[in-house]
Amino acid sequence: MSVTSEVSLDGKQLTIAVKGRFDFGSHQAFRDAYERFYKVPETYIVDLKEATYLDSSALGMLLLLRDHAGGEGGDVRVINSSSDVRKILAISNFEKLFDIT
Repeated sequence: MSVTSEVSLDGKQLTIAVKGRFDFGSHQAFRDAYERFYKVPETYIVDLKEATYLDSSALGMLLLLRDHAGGEGGDVRVINSSSDVRKILAISNFEKLFDIT
């Protein structure tokens, strides 16, 4: 498991990439990926292209990121999720909370 983050040159977008299992073991690395930046970006992108697994603690981490981004008014997008991960997000009704593509 690894979590990396990259901010856009203009500082308006932060992309967080999760590789491997996205579970409680990722908690601190995931939080560090977005809390360590002084300037709060306008958009957060969570790239799950290389995520192989997602559990309920990962769903909680996505909710914490949403709160950090401003709650309902925040812009958090989940991209590149596999069909299995997308099913978990759909069952959890996360499609109502996040822009999932």
